[in-house]
Amino acid sequence: MKIYCSRIFYFLLFIIFFSTSVRAQKIEGLALTPPMGWNSWNTFQTKISEQLVKDIADKMVKSGMRDAGYTYLVLDDGWMAMDRDKNGDLIPDPIKFPNGIKAVAAYVHSKGLKFGLYNCAGTKTCAGYPGTRGYEYQDARFYAAADIDYLKFDWCYADGQQAIESYTTMSKALAKTGKPIVFSLCEWGNNKPWHWAVHVGHLWRTTGDIGVVFDGSKKLGDWTPMSAMRILDFEDSLRNYAGPGHWNDPDMLEVGKGFTPGEDRAHFSMWCMLAAPLMAGNDLRTMSVATTSVLANKAVIEIDQDKLGIQAYRLSKKDSLETWMKPLTGGSWAVCFLNRSKNDRPVDIDWALQGFTDTLSHRIFNSVVTQYKIKDLWKNKNLVNTTQKLKTIIPAHDVLVLRLDLLKS
Repeated sequence: MKIYCSRIFYFLLFIIFFSTSVRAQKIEGLALTPPMGWNSWNTFQTKISEQLVKDIADKMVKSGMRDAGYTYLVLDDGWMAMDRDKNGDLIPDPIKFPNGIKAVAAYVHSKGLKFGLYNCAGTKTCAGYPGTRGYEYQDARFYAAADIDYLKFDWCYADGQQAIESYTTMSKALAKTGKPIVFSLCEWGNNKPWHWAVHVGHLWRTTGDIGVVFDGSKKLGDWTPMSAMRILDFEDSLRNYAGPGHWNDPDMLEVGKGFTPGEDRAHFSMWCMLAAPLMAGNDLRTMSVATTSVLANKAVIEIDQDKLGIQAYRLSKKDSLETWMKPLTGGSWAVCFLNRSKNDRPVDIDWALQGFTDTLSHRIFNSVVTQYKIKDLWKNKNLVNTTQKLKTIIPAHDVLVLRLDLLKS
């Protein structure tokens, strides 16, 4: 009996220790809505510079992106020199960033934006630059001194490492600086961070890297990226894990990088329905009016930034036409009809037959008891209310996004 009790005692001590180590005490109060911004990787990879940052910051302001909510300008891989200095500190590439990172951050801040950097939990970054393994607290002090606001932390060259331990250590290091830095975990969902990262980071990648592929699978050179719709299929099972301050991250946006206009709308709409972080990845300097109209659609962005922070769920799927519902503050709903077919699809909705209960938010949709006014968010047009049927056609690879607000008598 004594031996048995002793084993239980030590087992409980282990559980307490493990739980405490995972509860990293990240900096709270950040990312209460999904972070929005721009990241350099999808277009520029490691071909980045101080001038590029300034140009992008200027364009974020001039294009209306900043005013639409895009706050963070994040430099991805390739901003540093290939070696640390004699003290082990990271060195900004002296050719790309002759005035250092702090000066770049200051310029970004002067535009009313926030600044982010990238590193990796392993010994090297994915592009082969110095990783953070063994330098977590030293690198955290570097980031705080450089006045950054956001850290994307990747998972390359991490053989033999435990994801929970590595990300928890970096989280603690950031918190130790006292500088409010949003922590973005980018280990591609391999270790199911939605189960353990709520106290570690503010957002976590859920899948591998996205590419300019709308649906299905397509090889791009020697790489097969995940399509936007394949990622979407995976996110539907993760809605219980997201909320203010801790978000599922289905990767950056591919809007303006080769999709059709309808696909751009569909991709952007579904990320907003998912309450996903919105990180644009296109070249803002050459952005078309059509691309700007998608990325800066404030009515659709409001769906993403709703303070309830609840992901949408797939209510139905028939003949490649999906219906997604998202509860919003004030008793409102967002409804998205997604046409994944290569052909146009008709929509014929009798709202009185659409009653259901969302078990996550405990919200009930019953348009017989409660009536709603309807707005088409892409056409910026008020439609009939839910006392009348909705009939329309949704083009191939496109969406109809509706906002349903309470109809006051």
